[in-house]
Amino acid sequence: MKALVCKEFGDPDILVMEDVPEPEIKKGMVKIAVHSVGLNFPDTLMIAGKYQVKPPFPFSPGMESSGIVTEVGEGVTKVAVGDRVMANHGVGGFAEYVLAPENGTYKIPDNMPFDEAAGFPVTYGTTYHALVDRGDLKPGEVLLVHGAAGGVGLNAVELGKALGATVIGTVGSDEKMDIVKQYGAEHVINYSTESIRDRVKELTDGKGADVIYDPVGGDAFDQSMRCINWNGRLLVIGFASGRIAELKTNLALLKGCSVVGVFWGEFARRYPEQNRANFQAMLDMVESGKIKPHVSTHFPLEKGADAMKALLSRKTTGKVIITVKD
Repeated sequence: MKALVCKEFGDPDILVMEDVPEPEIKKGMVKIAVHSVGLNFPDTLMIAGKYQVKPPFPFSPGMESSGIVTEVGEGVTKVAVGDRVMANHGVGGFAEYVLAPENGTYKIPDNMPFDEAAGFPVTYGTTYHALVDRGDLKPGEVLLVHGAAGGVGLNAVELGKALGATVIGTVGSDEKMDIVKQYGAEHVINYSTESIRDRVKELTDGKGADVIYDPVGGDAFDQSMRCINWNGRLLVIGFASGRIAELKTNLALLKGCSVVGVFWGEFARRYPEQNRANFQAMLDMVESGKIKPHVSTHFPLEKGADAMKALLSRKTTGKVIITVKD
């Protein structure tokens, strides 16, 4: 099969197209003929050797994909050969075939195209777990979403709105404001020209945000601690800014707030049935038209390096998708 392979750590240009053996089916696993692959920021960290998981060389990046089941391993009962599925498999998606664990593979609705499905598992899985399980977001609460035009941020805006919250998004340029509003944000803050802290306070009559979704870290985290409501929940999703912030614990005390870590992958491993129930709830939303994943750009498999560069440029909105098979 064709695959885009990483043989050494480095920037996206180190990836090479090669013919490699197809993966062999294993117990509890599902073999998928890949149609589309969702690109995620951790994929760029993985090929650079900066991610917590370091697969042995050579490997293909790609944490999530969609396609058709071609084979199932011993003990697999949740999906069958011929099913249209999406899957979270951690690595290996930049290829014509991939193996995925049964617990990370989900049948998709008939009205869900492969490109939208490919970008769904990691970001929506993370976001739903964050807002519902970790943030206990309630209808009528104020949700502040950092990096609101990005892959996970736009999901948080959309799901937050669907869950009944009043959503405030932050973006780095005016050009990104429209898409964030389209996906449900009532207010959008351009942090390049406005103070997040001051604007959130102004929009909430001085109270602050009840739940803050932060995949950015750094300055965004610092300002979040200054505009969080009493009993607020600040959800630590990631550190796309490159700086891991430090918490001044006196602020947590004075605000009566919680700083909550969100590690969806480990949650899914420990609580597979609860995770699958979360996905069923979201897929029901897809089927009914309540949510619709946004795909910003498509790249063919051989242009996977260019896709990563586009993601790293922070000029994209929503998901960047690798097309393996039309």
